[in-house]
Amino acid sequence: MNAAPPAAPDRHASLDRWLAYQERLHPRDIELGLERVGAVAKRLSLGCEPVPTLTVAGTNGKGSSATLAAMILQQAGYRTGLYTSPHLMRYNERVCVDGMPVDDAALCEAFDCIERARGDIALTYFEFGTLAALWCFRESAVQARVLEVGLGGRLDAVNLIDADVALITSIGLDHLDWLGADREAIGREKAHVMRPQCPAFCADPDPPSTIAAHARDIDAALGQWPRDFHALVSARTGRWDWHGPGLTLTDLPMPGMQGPAYLRNASGVIAALQGLSQRLPLAREAIERALRDWRLPGRFERSGRRIYDVAHNAEAAAVLAAQLREQCAGAPISLVLGMMADKPVEAFCAALAGQLMSVYCIGLPGPRGCPSNQLAARAGSAGVPVRACKDIAQALAAAQAEVGDAGWVLVSGSFLTVAAGKAHG
Repeated sequence: MNAAPPAAPDRHASLDRWLAYQERLHPRDIELGLERVGAVAKRLSLGCEPVPTLTVAGTNGKGSSATLAAMILQQAGYRTGLYTSPHLMRYNERVCVDGMPVDDAALCEAFDCIERARGDIALTYFEFGTLAALWCFRESAVQARVLEVGLGGRLDAVNLIDADVALITSIGLDHLDWLGADREAIGREKAHVMRPQCPAFCADPDPPSTIAAHARDIDAALGQWPRDFHALVSARTGRWDWHGPGLTLTDLPMPGMQGPAYLRNASGVIAALQGLSQRLPLAREAIERALRDWRLPGRFERSGRRIYDVAHNAEAAAVLAAQLREQCAGAPISLVLGMMADKPVEAFCAALAGQLMSVYCIGLPGPRGCPSNQLAARAGSAGVPVRACKDIAQALAAAQAEVGDAGWVLVSGSFLTVAAGKAHG
């Protein structure tokens, strides 16, 4: 016998109650497809607003790229809605208007309206959140929207919106059960955020051929790094020039997010916003101010002798390893690691192994969370000493004791791991 569906919260219920309800409503954590969310969006008249929209997809860098795009638009004076996922510390971080998370009351009002409109359609947690973001943006009368894809592209709830411009940051091996077993298959899924006769840009330096193939199939105007847009850094001044379709911006400040991958993604963001420039003209000063201020929690974030980084796949771990080599000057580093069981733990740890003294593993909650003993068994394949810990407090204390006052404790592997580490700061 099927269990009865959970009772919906009262319209005045707390945000926590609404989120707990959404977690129980659909039998699966992930259920790709646009039919359900599209039907509810139609009932709410969501998705048809004539608001200039940039959709950002990719394996790594899409959250930071979406944030930079929103920052530039805000600096240019446009009221901007930004939707990203997952959140780090508070759910409200997912839905921002002019750089500020919307409050609990706005989200709960949106959830209540969605609940009353959905009827017997069982939305997932992410689908609820996507519709709530669109609702909040409409209520706030935003002039621009920047939407980060959650998973893939073709069947992700964000893709119910026809973006005026699409940006694909990078393609890596992640979510293989959902998106395909190789970069070509994954690229094909992410390429579906592009629209016919609309500009699209890809910042991956070695993109799968399926991205350009899909652009040709639908007649999207695809610009690719470094053929159509690129960055040149001056060793003398420490600044950089951006070159793109019909425009060059010289002597720009280096991004607040440091490293070649972030510079490449910043270049992609500038290209994408140039694709919106007929509707949303930008002054150079808006780009400069946003570049200087561009920082995100949990992206090589240093606090005391800890480094927090939400990297959770092999490609992101390789970028993180390069940052550790460059910025930690050979100091001892121990890793506090928590990961989802479906992530490439072995490849992640192998990419970081050359920088680490040891790894302290914690378990993560939920059906996808990897228990600490299983994580330790998998992480041990990298050849670095590994220990399973009972909780984050034990792992942090042991890691700090090992590296001493001159070393670093790296907390990584998942947004959940970083959030737990920061909560025990």
